[in-house]
Amino acid sequence: MIEKLRKYAQLAVCTGVNVQKGQTLVIQTTTDCNEFARLCVEEAYKAGAGYVFLRWNDDPISKITYTYADVERLEKIPSWLIDQYQSFMDEGACALSIYAPTPGLLAEIDPMKIQRVSIASQKALKSYREYMMGNKAQWSMVSVPTVAWAKKVFPQLNDEEAVEKLWDAIFSAVRVDEQNDAVADWAAHNARLAGYNKKLNDFNFKSLHFKNALGTDLVVELVEHHHWAGGAETGQNGVVFNPNIPTEEAFTMPKKTGVNGTVVSTKALNYQGRLVENFRLTFKDGAVVDFSAEKEEAALKNLLNVDEGSKYLGEVALISHNSPISNSGVLFLNTLFDENASCHLALGRAYPMNVKGGNDMTEEQLLAAGANMSMEHVDFMFGSADMKITGTRFDGSEVVVFDEGNFVI
Repeated sequence: MIEKLRKYAQLAVCTGVNVQKGQTLVIQTTTDCNEFARLCVEEAYKAGAGYVFLRWNDDPISKITYTYADVERLEKIPSWLIDQYQSFMDEGACALSIYAPTPGLLAEIDPMKIQRVSIASQKALKSYREYMMGNKAQWSMVSVPTVAWAKKVFPQLNDEEAVEKLWDAIFSAVRVDEQNDAVADWAAHNARLAGYNKKLNDFNFKSLHFKNALGTDLVVELVEHHHWAGGAETGQNGVVFNPNIPTEEAFTMPKKTGVNGTVVSTKALNYQGRLVENFRLTFKDGAVVDFSAEKEEAALKNLLNVDEGSKYLGEVALISHNSPISNSGVLFLNTLFDENASCHLALGRAYPMNVKGGNDMTEEQLLAAGANMSMEHVDFMFGSADMKITGTRFDGSEVVVFDEGNFVI
């Protein structure tokens, strides 16, 4: 087990965030992930990191804080915190998030309180979010099991068995085993994803039409000069990195006002500590004009009302149904994994890199190019085994991209 943990830590540091010699690495994680975080710190220094800084969160303390602290006080983001993030940007730091969700953690907290604090934080740290989403430097996200998360995924097992089974599922998803060279395997995987991206970019579709038997019938227009990406990316500092481990997606930028029709979710969405289940969204001219959910509809409503842009799409991503995470049959209740089992869309902010020259554009230029701007970026899954996707090119010709849930190009 320790050998696989060390391989995973090395993968996160060297293939994920790809820390450079002398570079500062900021690791954001929870106290429940401390053992793996220590391994990542060690691997980072072995790789030549100049300094590794850890920002710790603690889920029980977060719940206590939301329960007892006044929302007005929580909305006041301290200047020292803003200055700290600014210092990270000033020295060109890269960032690694070691994430472990706790579904239902804040289920008893007023969702409007959570939303007010989230909005205040995102406004205060807007420049740092743009630094990362604009690929100014490398960033990556990985996950490790906790008892709370594992028991949500495998409630029929005891604590130890649930954690062990979740570790097995994660190692499989991230391509780590006792015999393989995980870094080399990821290089080959990135090459495969690059092949799909090239085909999609060569087609230069004007729009994509998604349709399945569940009720999804959605046309997503793409921005002109859109760029398909996925797998490895290159930061503006010239360093190649993998934002997400695992990843199976090819994704690009929808035109903000060019989405019409209905989409039906196929996996639960974990938002504000609540699981939004079996929901549907109807779009007109890009905006959500109607929505419903069988469970936690209020949380979905809160998401749509964060700001003007949270009603619009910022990402469309294609993932074959016949993929390792989908074939595992595990519902991870963690978007990092579940989004790689299914085609997905994201409500909220677009990635500048998904339009040619976007990383060098101002926010106003991105808006003019058709990008959506928002404080949020929330993925939700809608892929299925019978999904058909038809691409329409600018000359009006059509190409079947997906049939029976899988790439056919």
